[in-house]
Amino acid sequence: MKRFRRPRDIKVGVIGYGGAFNMGRWHLQEMKRAGMTPTAVVEIDPARLKAAKADFPGIETYPSASAMLKDSQVNLAVLITPHNTHARLAIQCLRAGRHVVCEKPFAITTRQCDAMIAAAKAKRLLLSTYHNRHWDGCILQATKAIRSGVIGEVFRVEAHMGSYAKPGDWWRSSKSISGGVLYDWGVHLLEYALQIMHSDIVEVAGMAKTGFWAPKTRWKNDTNEDEAVALVRFANGAWMSLCISQIDSNPERGWLEITGTKGTYLFDHGTWEVTTHDGDKTIVTKGRNPPSEGWRFYQNIADCLTKGKELIITPQWARRPIHILDLANRSAKLGRSLKAVCK
Repeated sequence: MKRFRRPRDIKVGVIGYGGAFNMGRWHLQEMKRAGMTPTAVVEIDPARLKAAKADFPGIETYPSASAMLKDSQVNLAVLITPHNTHARLAIQCLRAGRHVVCEKPFAITTRQCDAMIAAAKAKRLLLSTYHNRHWDGCILQATKAIRSGVIGEVFRVEAHMGSYAKPGDWWRSSKSISGGVLYDWGVHLLEYALQIMHSDIVEVAGMAKTGFWAPKTRWKNDTNEDEAVALVRFANGAWMSLCISQIDSNPERGWLEITGTKGTYLFDHGTWEVTTHDGDKTIVTKGRNPPSEGWRFYQNIADCLTKGKELIITPQWARRPIHILDLANRSAKLGRSLKAVCK
């Protein structure tokens, strides 16, 4: 992989500057913080292109990825687009000789991930996905505590988010566009869990409840599942579950509950709770999580492209949660568990 002399020599462009969460501006600001040079924005909405020019005076704007790839000197393209476009756009940019970062999820299917990885390998280019939450304070604190042995040998992780609410009318509620109810926050929770489960994935089973909210939504039969579950078995005998629900009247506490032979570790974004034992006595200890360090994502990208440092969020790492979700989707349709293909 060709190296750049300095971070500012890396010209960056974002594909997608939509209004939701203002993620285009966020990515450009984070890349600028890491020393890289905001250069171009691609967006189909003229109003958002105008907003980009106001946010970054002098920035180049383009109506399509093809136009940017043809006319700009962008070295690193960042995809901030609907989930079902990630694979196609990533491969287009890679074949045009650009390094690529995808917003999460990396893609929707394992096959798409493998095609993206092959395209990056063929061109000897960097490919990653924006797992900035890899450095969230909650998972930094959890991994530190678990490595200390406070809950013993981990054998089960339960990841969950629930609410009782009709899906909104945006594209994230469309299964064909988003991948399904598990593909948004579920990818973050899986990425947390895979930092704790240090073993190969053996098989995945998926279950889903559909049809309650669908008649009441814009997307009708293409609406995300009301609730979906992925169950994962690992080679070391441990297991993990992921449940994301929009039909849960009594959601479980926390985001991840990690159970070991000596205790349980429970956390959400802000807080953690450890339950252990001293003879017949149960001890509950609580605390606040440290600040998140998501800026480390783009710092690592810059260091990789300038100093040759090891890429932390590799495409192979990003493939793992997508493979779980892909298998869970297929398993739910087939009614049986499916073997994993680890790479």
